[in-house]
Amino acid sequence: MTRYPHLLEPITIGDLTLRNRAVMGSMHTGLEDWFWDVPKLAAYFAERARGGVGLIVTGGYAPNKRGWLKPFASEMSTRLHAERHKQVTAAVHDEGGAIALQILHAGRYAYTPFSVSASATKAPINPFKASALSTRGVDRTVSDFARAAGLAKRAGYDAVEIMGSEGYLINQFLAARTNHRSDAWGGTAEKRMRFPVEIVRRTREVVGEGFPIVYRLSLLDLVEGGQSWDEVVTLAHLVEEAGATVINTGIGWHEARVPTIITQVPRGAWTWTTAQLKQEVGIPVCASNRINTPELAEQLLADGTADLVSMARPLLADPEFVNKAAAEREDEIITCIACNQACLDHAFRNQKASCMLNPRAGRETELVLMPVMRPRTVAVVGGGPAGLSAAVSFAERGDRVTLFEKSTELGGQFRLAMQIPGKEEFAEALRYFRRRLEILGVDVRLATEATESSLAGFDEVVVATGVEPRMPSIPGIDHSSVVSYADLLTGSAVAGKRVAVIGAGGIGVDVAHFLTHDPTETTEDWLAHWGVGDPSMHRGGLTEPRPREPVREVTLVQRKTSMIGRGLGKTSGWAHRAVLKQAGVAQVSGAAYRLIDDRGLHLTVDGEPLLLEVDTVVVCAGQESVRDLYDELAGAGVPVSVIGGADVATELDAKRAIEQGVRLAAS
Repeated sequence: MTRYPHLLEPITIGDLTLRNRAVMGSMHTGLEDWFWDVPKLAAYFAERARGGVGLIVTGGYAPNKRGWLKPFASEMSTRLHAERHKQVTAAVHDEGGAIALQILHAGRYAYTPFSVSASATKAPINPFKASALSTRGVDRTVSDFARAAGLAKRAGYDAVEIMGSEGYLINQFLAARTNHRSDAWGGTAEKRMRFPVEIVRRTREVVGEGFPIVYRLSLLDLVEGGQSWDEVVTLAHLVEEAGATVINTGIGWHEARVPTIITQVPRGAWTWTTAQLKQEVGIPVCASNRINTPELAEQLLADGTADLVSMARPLLADPEFVNKAAAEREDEIITCIACNQACLDHAFRNQKASCMLNPRAGRETELVLMPVMRPRTVAVVGGGPAGLSAAVSFAERGDRVTLFEKSTELGGQFRLAMQIPGKEEFAEALRYFRRRLEILGVDVRLATEATESSLAGFDEVVVATGVEPRMPSIPGIDHSSVVSYADLLTGSAVAGKRVAVIGAGGIGVDVAHFLTHDPTETTEDWLAHWGVGDPSMHRGGLTEPRPREPVREVTLVQRKTSMIGRGLGKTSGWAHRAVLKQAGVAQVSGAAYRLIDDRGLHLTVDGEPLLLEVDTVVVCAGQESVRDLYDELAGAGVPVSVIGGADVATELDAKRAIEQGVRLAAS
């Protein structure tokens, strides 16, 4: 017996039997783009196959050069491409896994000056305007999709996925907002659907019966001029009739102004749409987006919401996800917290994708924790993200590790982050680290302040003592109304109804969200605030957003004249700024701080005095490294390393801190 009988149940799609219902969804890592990275890509997928996942879907491969995501990006259009991919498919098969190649034409999302689309339009997230495909060009593109599928089969792939979601070329043909054609490929909903239906039909002709074709269908476009629900259902029937074996589901275009996968999106927020579609079709349907635990995956399969469950970033975070669930070791899973910091933020900056909590992801061949011949004694001082990462990594090599933490709890800045609405998932990261320390037998000493004498005798000392809030030298900074962000988030201080937040970096934005959030908000409330409605009533699933009712009046203040929150994550910062706007947070830039007194916070803005009459002033003016111990040890000639905030204390960077811990152990 198992706690996850539905998740671990095999399923047959076409001629392919999968060992379970878990799918590693498509995610571009950057390893797809250059032939010299093929061995790294093979190792990356092999580790996930070894971890037990039923089906892996690759990042997107263009069927021709016009479909590239960026110049010289991934492509499957020649026999040479197929030959190179045999190394990838063989590596997965050697581990007992199955793998599908995703075929993706970027359309007007292509970051090249020779992009093409259904019509000559420009995406708001791209500086290049796409040219309109000619009628013959459309037909050739359809054939290119089918040829790519045939080459994928030749390369040893077990299936293909046709990317018809996220706003890429197929979506651009389906939506009236981007398809202005009047020929056989546009003008009516039926003609707009001809493009994906022909792709599936010709692909089936090329790959033959039995070879699985997965079609990724956009259930909610979440853009003006998107598809109606009736059109989505009609398309699902048509691609099923044309030869699709499975329908995978997608939510939202990349240009949509509704977040779909970041931390603040509730778990399983979109699965209701999958349940609606499953009632309409006769082939298996796969749920996706913000599904990150085996418990949720099992529930969705058990209640009939879906036949398969796609989890991309969760398998990036923990390649052993499925094996751990099968062994009922779910408390050992590295849960994806949807932070996007090392995965999508990297991908959209043209960097290799990895994972904040698992820096080895995508670096399996280069970031290796080799077992030690002779275990050493290692002291790690500080139980925040950097210290936890170092302690676990050294212990995984076989060293004997002692972790010193002066407070009564592990976690450091993660304990603060998990208090922010929408960042509760950070608690899962602490759960993983605590369990891993226990399994590895690390000697954890809480409420213990390390000193030079207590560290004597260790072979290596790692200082990860973190940061402390910086208190700026403003007249009245010691006023009773002033609190630090740390005191506020730990509950040591409580804010009044009118609050000024000094500092508008990542912490300031988080604190403003914390102060204005209604803790009774449900998933339905969240969808309503973002303007997500019933797609059967609202085209594309968009409706008028319901205003938020903030619990406090908050003003966010910064010295800089730049846009507030400019340094936030590329793929999530816009959504955090939007929440501030929804909550009515006032924003003041270019401010000089004059005084804090009983009346409030006195500023000078554009040469004019400004008084913010507030009850509480929360200081989020940066951090300072806590590194006295490191300086003391280094001065005494003790072998010591410093990582995390104790090393660099500018804007908090858990990604860098955790990676430093792993790299130090690996070195």
